[in-house]
Formats: sequence, C-alpha cells, structure tokens
Amino acid sequence: MKAKEENASVAKPTPADPKDDLKTLPIAEVEKKLGSSPEGLTDAEAKKRLAQYGPNEIEEKKTNTLLKLLSYFWGPIPWMIEIAVVLSAVVRHWPDFFIILLLLIANAAVGFWEERQAGNAIEALKARLASKARVKRDGKWINPPARELVPGDAIRLRLGDIVPADARLLDGDEVSVDQSALTGESLPKTCKPGDPIFSGSIIRRGEISALVYATGGKTYFGKTAELVQTAIAVSHFQKAVLKIGNYLIMLALVMVAVIIGMGIYRPCRRCFRSRWPSVRACSRRSRPSSASWSPSRSWPASTCCAPTRPAP
Repeated sequence: MKAKEENASVAKPTPADPKDDLKTLPIAEVEKKLGSSPEGLTDAEAKKRLAQYGPNEIEEKKTNTLLKLLSYFWGPIPWMIEIAVVLSAVVRHWPDFFIILLLLIANAAVGFWEERQAGNAIEALKARLASKARVKRDGKWINPPARELVPGDAIRLRLGDIVPADARLLDGDEVSVDQSALTGESLPKTCKPGDPIFSGSIIRRGEISALVYATGGKTYFGKTAELVQTAIAVSHFQKAVLKIGNYLIMLALVMVAVIIGMGIYRPCRRCFRSRWPSVRACSRRSRPSSASWSPSRSWPASTCCAPTRPAP
C-alpha cells in the first residue's frame, strides 16, 4: 500500500514553491516536483499539461501600427507643440509653422522607428528557437513540434541541436553547450549530468537526455525576450525634445502668471505718477502744451483716483 501511495504522489506534479529553484535542486527532487521521470510522460498527461501550462513559445504583443504611430502625437508636450503649430498657422507665421511641424513629425518618426527595431529584435530572438524536439512519450521517442513540449517531458539532445526548453541534464556523458546568445560567453560551456541548460542554447559536443522543467515565457530565454518587449529606450533626440518641451511649458506658465499678476495689481497711470514725483515731473516736461489740460475736464467715474492739477 505504501508503494502505491508513493507512486500516486509521483504521478502528479506538486505546486512549485517560489523558494525552490528547479535549476539547483537535486535531480531527484526535480523529478518529484514535476511528477515525472527519465521515462517521460504519457501522451494523455502531456496533452493535459499542455492545456495547463500553454504552448512552448514566446507570446508576442501585437498592436495596431497606425494607433502606435498616433500615440506619439498624444501627451502634454505633443499637445503644446500642436497648439504652437495651430497658432503659427492662424497668425500666418509660416517659417515657425513649418519648423515646429517638422520637429513634431521628426520626434514621432524617430520614436516609432526605434520601437519597430525592438520588435525586429524579438523576431530575431524567436528565430533562434528550435522548431522540432525529440521527446519520449509512452516509452517511445517521437519528434513533435517544440511548441508542444511541457514541463516533465524527457528529451534527447544531440550534436547541433538547439535546446527547445529549459531542462536538467540526466545521466550520461558531459556535453559542450554554446550559450553565447544568452550569457555572452565566447566559448562553449561544459555541462555535466544534473546541470541546467537553457532554451536557445546549442549542443556543440556530445549526446544526452534531459528533463524539461520550464517552457515558453517561463524559460530563461522567454524572460529575456519579455524584457526586450517591455524595455522603453529613449533616444538622445527624444530626450532633447522632452527637455525643450518641459522648458517651454514652464516658461509659458511663468509668462501667463506674470501677465495675470500685472493685470490685477498694476495701478493706474495717474496713481503711479502721484507716488513717483520724478516720473510725474518728467511727464509734465514731456507734455507738448498745458492747454490740453483744463480744470473743468471731467474724468470717468471708474477712475481709481481724482485728477491732480498740475503745478503752476
């Protein structure tokens, strides 16, 4: 009875504990957690896990090209530049109009091109993934598409093969693995039974079996591709445009505040002259003739101060 209970517990994968790293655990513990063995999985169990974990491929986030391009014309700084373009057209300052419009279009074009280049990098990464895999199912070696691999599959790796998923090496001879695409190492790495190997690596020497423990976006390769997709690179040109835009926004706000303040707190001309005699005297000297002022001259009721007779 105890033997049956142990076999039943091995047949089902146990939930992964975040503290447990399948790359470093003893291979026996990895087999227990994956509910598998060097004999691999049955076809029925593989289909069940495929529905649970999803296909062994990198999910690419696709967006509408036109909407992506238009997004570079949306935001506080693009709005300010667009308003400047419209105002330049209204007052017919055509040189300013074309210069500002060119700056706006150039900023959007550079940002859109750089994001497309990042998308091309994802395609280049995906091209390095294996298209086929040698898997043991129901005790037989078959060659299904690599996208159908699931955690717990037993795979066979030979000279020149691209590793289809993250796996732990099983019993066998040492192999030489080229991981330059992932780690940047110039020379192949020698891996022994129990060592982890990563999706996208290339077997340069030897032949060995391995047990898959991660597929798709959960692989080392998949996480790298996800970082490339989510990375937002801002060019020097974009930084300069953003800096100029922020400066212009602050300058415009300061000027608006100064104009509003002057309109509210500025005294009338006659009050200003009464407070500053030197200006008042200068004003009298600059007056062409005293005949223009009459004691009987009437002033609007809204005048903030009474008229002052000039000195004789």
